[in-house]
Amino acid sequence: MTAIARFRPRRSCLYVPGANARAMEKAKTLPADAVILDLEDAVAPDAKTDARDAVLAAVGDRAYGAREVLIRVNGLDTGWGRDDLAMAASAGVDGVVVPKVTRGKDVRAVDRYLKKAGASPDLGLWVMIETPLAVLNIKKIAKASAKTRLTGFVMGTNDLAREYQAVPTPDRLAFLFSLSAAVVAARAYGLAAIDGVYNDIKNEAGLAAECEQGRVLGFDGKTLIHPSQIEVANRIFSPGEAELGDARAVVEAFALPENQGRGVISLNGQMVELLHLAQAERLIAIDDAIRKLAS
Repeated sequence: MTAIARFRPRRSCLYVPGANARAMEKAKTLPADAVILDLEDAVAPDAKTDARDAVLAAVGDRAYGAREVLIRVNGLDTGWGRDDLAMAASAGVDGVVVPKVTRGKDVRAVDRYLKKAGASPDLGLWVMIETPLAVLNIKKIAKASAKTRLTGFVMGTNDLAREYQAVPTPDRLAFLFSLSAAVVAARAYGLAAIDGVYNDIKNEAGLAAECEQGRVLGFDGKTLIHPSQIEVANRIFSPGEAELGDARAVVEAFALPENQGRGVISLNGQMVELLHLAQAERLIAIDDAIRKLAS
């Protein structure tokens, strides 16, 4: 058997406005894998300070259960960003999401600030990929994970659309390079990658198609803007029964006494290698983690 890293489901990552106490309370009961308590785009300038206090109070009772809890702060070039980071460092959450990161040294600067603020080493750092410069510097940003707490990328496709002066289309043609570049860099450096939001809340078919595309591209899950989108994301980013059946067959075949120590075997008329075993074990580990989260 190959070694499998601990897997954490991130199929559905729901943005929750930090200024909306009712929404933050409701998120404690929703089947989202992760909640992102948002102090940036979802909060008006004159409500930023109160929202920061509200988010700190919301996470204080540790009532989000097994859900991953992240706080999206304001950019460090704003008047709120550093205070947001200091709060997140002390809040006991799983991670902090930082917008408008464009270079590797931005990651290192945030990491240093979090350390100075007394953040636990377990606090993850997620960065938004939402500018042309971030896409061009994606390798350097990912490489910064070697000496920082960088955990993953969150795609900011709405901001990318504005910055690119692109026309959004259902196939996301204008963003395919950026999306793939982020996934490639994430995988090269062992990071997670979360796809951007889908804006048309009532268009379930459109959301499903975009989730399918995101999974094909290699994303771990999708950021969401409404609870009604959770079920679709959870379903599409979960392994299917047919996939799991094939994966178990591969694992069982390699476990047979006659196949011990072999690097290549034949299964149902097809050549199967150790890389297929690793893929199969990872898929089963993902399914196990999802089931554990739901229990």
